Amino acid sequence: MQAMSLKVEDDILLDAEHFVKRRKISRNAYINEAVKAYNALERRRELREKLATESKLVAADSLAVLKELEQIVELHEA
Repeated sequence: MQAMSLKVEDDILLDAEHFVKRRKISRNAYINEAVKAYNALERRRELREKLATESKLVAADSLAVLKELEQIVELHEA
């Protein structure tokens, strides 16, 4: 584990201290949990962006395949 120094805005620190006392955990544990949760949120955002980008890349091909499948179904039903 690595040590780090950080500056926290007063109102954010007051909120954090409230929850630290309420949950009866150390400030360090609380901050680690908060960073872990925020990292998970950022991973989801990153994945959402990547999915949107890749969806745009395959959209045209997907529509072309769908049209071909519809033509096959129409020929089969005729």
